[in-house]
Amino acid sequence: MSSPDPHAVFRTESQELLETVEQGLLDLETRPDDGELVATVFRALHTLKGSGAMFGYTALAEFTHHCESAFDRIRKGEVSATPRLITAVLAALDHIRKLAEHPGAQAAGGDILLSGLRQAMADETTCPPRTTAAKAWRISFTLPADCLVNGTRPLALLDELRSFGEAEIVARTDRLPDLEALNPTECHLSWEVRLTTTEPKSAIEDVFLFVIDDMTLSIVAADEAAPAATPAASSATPAESEKFEARIAMAAETVRVPASRLDELLDQVGELMIAQSRLKQVSAGTADSNLRAVAEEIERLASVLRDSMMVVRMVPISQLFGRFRRLIHDLAGETGKDIEFTTTGETTELDKTVIERLADPLIHLIRNSADHGLETSEDRLAAGKPATGHITLSARQAGAEVVISISDDGRGIDRERVRAKAIQNGLIAANAVLSDHDIYQLILKPGFSTAAKISNLSGRGVGMDVVKRTIESLRGTIEISSTPGTGSRMDLRIPLTLAIVDGLLVRVGEGRYVVPLSCVEECIELSAEQDQRSTGRTFVTLRNALVPFLRLREMFATGTDPDRYQKIIVVSTGNERVGLVVDQILGHHQTVIKPLSRFHAGLHTFSGATILGDGSVALILDVMHLVAMGQNQERQRAAG
Repeated sequence: MSSPDPHAVFRTESQELLETVEQGLLDLETRPDDGELVATVFRALHTLKGSGAMFGYTALAEFTHHCESAFDRIRKGEVSATPRLITAVLAALDHIRKLAEHPGAQAAGGDILLSGLRQAMADETTCPPRTTAAKAWRISFTLPADCLVNGTRPLALLDELRSFGEAEIVARTDRLPDLEALNPTECHLSWEVRLTTTEPKSAIEDVFLFVIDDMTLSIVAADEAAPAATPAASSATPAESEKFEARIAMAAETVRVPASRLDELLDQVGELMIAQSRLKQVSAGTADSNLRAVAEEIERLASVLRDSMMVVRMVPISQLFGRFRRLIHDLAGETGKDIEFTTTGETTELDKTVIERLADPLIHLIRNSADHGLETSEDRLAAGKPATGHITLSARQAGAEVVISISDDGRGIDRERVRAKAIQNGLIAANAVLSDHDIYQLILKPGFSTAAKISNLSGRGVGMDVVKRTIESLRGTIEISSTPGTGSRMDLRIPLTLAIVDGLLVRVGEGRYVVPLSCVEECIELSAEQDQRSTGRTFVTLRNALVPFLRLREMFATGTDPDRYQKIIVVSTGNERVGLVVDQILGHHQTVIKPLSRFHAGLHTFSGATILGDGSVALILDVMHLVAMGQNQERQRAAG
């Protein structure tokens, strides 16, 4: 197996450090005097600078050094963490991201950003020194002999300790072997360090976070007696040691695996399930009890493996939600509005592929809430509201779906304005009678916008239809609700995973199809007599309610006669129920989704395909697009 690309490793590490810095900066907006928070940002910038220099990202290291110096001054109490300074460092972070992604290119604008950073610091009056007094520590550590081979750099550890304050370092050579026995790849030195710093003891411990398992370490105050150093332990109090060892255990138990390997493993699990299905079908037709027993055991093991694979791919949605704090910060500056952002349900888990594809739709919806939804502070006060507007992003699991909600306490959606714009654009007739749900769904139409003027954020009528298409491509739906003067809410209902779908296997003519079970409400029978009586109309009475239905045999032009007892599968598409007429329901089928070829990619009525136990292919119905196409055909038939 080939070794990992060091540049890819650095880019991954740098993104994590940049995320730490960004979240710390956003927290400092509300807690500017939090010394531990300042120290956290400083350490992350310092590590990023050192790692960049080690991996050859010279431009990144030099640029990051200026941001580190700024926070060193904040740490020492020379300047305050003001909103202007935080904004300047956030802008610099975007530049650092570009330098991390493109090390060979000189990203433009760096000098302007540094000038803004220097100006933000120069405009601040010197604040009084922090009351935290410097403390002297005695640090003794010995690294394992093979640390150099494993990539540990003792000089980097010592440099990080030096960055904390005044350091006196002595290298002990009492373990050095004779020259004839010296192995140049082994480390035989140990170090004694006297460090005077305002940093807490936890910061010193963190320097050794990734080498603690095999080393000996002692950290004591200079005025205390030094105990004998023991492997993988410091002289912390029991509570401190327990906390530190917990961080070490968490780091040691976490394994980073490239996403492509998870995708490959999932593909293999899918192939195993298909093979298992074929084995089950073969064993069902034999009298060999041993073969049937083996087939049942393999089916059980395959199910366990599939479920375990699904769990591995699930990641907390906090990875996605955390990005939007920065977005809200920038939107508040662009719109001139006071915005408070709240998130709930961050521990809710989704398939990693789903989370990746949700980022852009959520960005657009949050922008809409900030630009269209929330009023200015003056307008809010005039309406009797608090000056600060609120945007809430929440997530919760509901069965096999996750519901993500974006809500605001703004002006709400103007129903009449939406209706007038829809009439103007020819989307509805002037005398059309529409429910609130239908009115709100109009804003998802391509090119639809009620913005009075175009801004940098919105108003061009693009975006909401893209949001709708993206959510539907995830087999999800969008539900919109609003109360004028109170606010709006958008609920995105997304399946937990895109890799496997529970479905009903059905037959239409000679073809077999899968209907996703998440949208199926019930199944009823449609006899040949009822089918003949319904010729010319497409409704069936279900518990005193009329439910429209579509004959899939006609839509797919099978050219076959209907079965005597057809079935209607009643599916839910948002707030609407529609029946799909099929010839036969073959049963429940847990489907491994295979993407369609490029040639078939334009067939929006199908979301993918699956391989059945006999080796044949069944297409997976995209219910939303299928119903929309069928209703369009019905309207054309009625008009023509």
